Amino acid sequence: MSGICGWINNAETSAAPALIAAMAQGLAGKAIDPPSLCVSGGSALSAWSPHGNASIYKSMEDGLLIAFEGHPYWHSDTLTKLANTQGAAAAIANAYQRHGIKALQEIHGAFALAIIDQKKHQALLAVDRLGIRPLCYVQTANQLVFGSTTDSVIAHPAVNATIDPQAIFNYLFCHMVPSPGSIYAGVRKLLPGQYILFQENRVSEAFYWALEYQEHNQDTLTVRSSRLKDLLNNAVQRTLSDHKTGAFLSGGTDSSTITGVLTQVCGTPANTYSIGFEADGFDEMEYARITAKHFGSHTHEYYVTPQDVVDAIPLVAQAYDEPFGNASAVPTYYCAKLAHQDGIRMLLAGDGGDEIFGGNARYAKQKIFEIYACIPRALRQTLIEPVAFALPEMGPLQKLQSYIRQAQVPLPDRLESYNFLHRTPLSEVFETDFLKHINPTDPVEQMRAVYQRAHASSSINRMMYFDLKQTLADNDLRKVNRMCALAGVDVRYPLLDEDIVAFAATIPPEMQVKGVNLRYFFKEALRDFLPAETLTKSKHGFGLPFGLWMHTHAPLRELAYDSLHSFRQRGYIKPACLDQLIEQHRAGHASYYGAMIWVIMMLEQWLQFHKGAVATAP
Repeated sequence: MSGICGWINNAETSAAPALIAAMAQGLAGKAIDPPSLCVSGGSALSAWSPHGNASIYKSMEDGLLIAFEGHPYWHSDTLTKLANTQGAAAAIANAYQRHGIKALQEIHGAFALAIIDQKKHQALLAVDRLGIRPLCYVQTANQLVFGSTTDSVIAHPAVNATIDPQAIFNYLFCHMVPSPGSIYAGVRKLLPGQYILFQENRVSEAFYWALEYQEHNQDTLTVRSSRLKDLLNNAVQRTLSDHKTGAFLSGGTDSSTITGVLTQVCGTPANTYSIGFEADGFDEMEYARITAKHFGSHTHEYYVTPQDVVDAIPLVAQAYDEPFGNASAVPTYYCAKLAHQDGIRMLLAGDGGDEIFGGNARYAKQKIFEIYACIPRALRQTLIEPVAFALPEMGPLQKLQSYIRQAQVPLPDRLESYNFLHRTPLSEVFETDFLKHINPTDPVEQMRAVYQRAHASSSINRMMYFDLKQTLADNDLRKVNRMCALAGVDVRYPLLDEDIVAFAATIPPEMQVKGVNLRYFFKEALRDFLPAETLTKSKHGFGLPFGLWMHTHAPLRELAYDSLHSFRQRGYIKPACLDQLIEQHRAGHASYYGAMIWVIMMLEQWLQFHKGAVATAP
């Protein structure tokens, strides 16, 4: 994986080259010879990318050491010229010398950067506005250690690779370790649009950018539609490089849009890559083919098999620097691998469209629950609720009671109504000693913090903001980034172009989700561009039929059972709970309970590949 790493305030310098090389190996997952590195005084840094997206800057005169990785662009002609001739790090140095921390406003696109200012004895770390590029850090005494992966950070001898029991719980709750925490105690991840300043042996955190929602913009649909099409063309054009470029194509709205715009911008048929499954309810290859035919793209297809999943599980677990439980990582890997085998070195992905244009199914569902709060409190408390709950639970009345109970839970807590750990008493799931080490409300508290930070008043925009900051940055982008890196392909996200994101925030929420119609504006704007079938298809996703295939493919079932058997010894979850999960899966609830089995299996697989980590849980 591409990235940066380094430290500031380490008195030991003789071993610095070997140490920074070891940290760089934690970025790439393999030895790099030689890594691009810079050592000066008590500081060092490195930047690495197999795709040429990293650069280093060093100036003894200015006392600056800079490491940068990503896909930047600049509104300044001066900075654009510097970046093109001397590298992005040199452009950042110029901006920093003129603007200080405000130089972050000059950098656009996906990036992670570190600026060590030796004259001021300080370090500045930052990531892009959407959190496309990750960066984590830890302060040890008077030293700051940082890296794009936790593997890089813990390669430094001053950092203890101690697994945080809270992170284990948060992973099992969220199916990933949400930022700013990490799997390791003391190691923190930067949030999208955030920077940290290390000065006088202290770390301060702040945001240099926040998405501003304009909920009452009065532009017409025609004006907005024209603007969106221009922005899409510009965003795709901005992603193109010397690398042979293709596109993921699932057949959904976003990947179909990217395919069409890529074809339009290049003036030639796009190469598209699609994954299918021989499983009812999971295969969307039909829609991918409709889009390919509509835009005349060169299609490349692969059907993932249950044995493919068995083969990929250890590769996927090893590829991530933290436990990662999104099962769609497997088809993403095979899709990227298919593209790599075809000579593609850059893929365009459609991630982000749902989070900025109102496409997630829960937006419509939660909108229905929000209606209940519009009824006067007195009427709810003195009439509706007493009557509804005084009668037996049966038929339509039972649904009414369920509706009221869920509507009484405020957002964003209500988003987790169906979470396995939210619906099951924790004392029945976890070992007593483990529960002593964790705060069971921490995941929801983090959700509330993100939800309340949104510069918006409508629940639709607040939910989209939450999904943009956590669901997308910590989950979907990590999934695609890592799996593309594993396959040897770079990836770009045109729908997360900053101009598109800012434009989407001007669409009134009632046009994003009109009634219960998701993505109303986006679909209306592209009605004359996308296939009719794409516009009318129901929301599906990129799910893996793991729960179903466990029933039918013995090697997959054995791998899952063996993983859960090994996990029994970890002291986290009660063996009886693990047994019950297996029984409930066998009883026919394949998808729901299969998802939790996958999450636990991948945690165990990750722990097996990271045996050097020290567990703090009993």
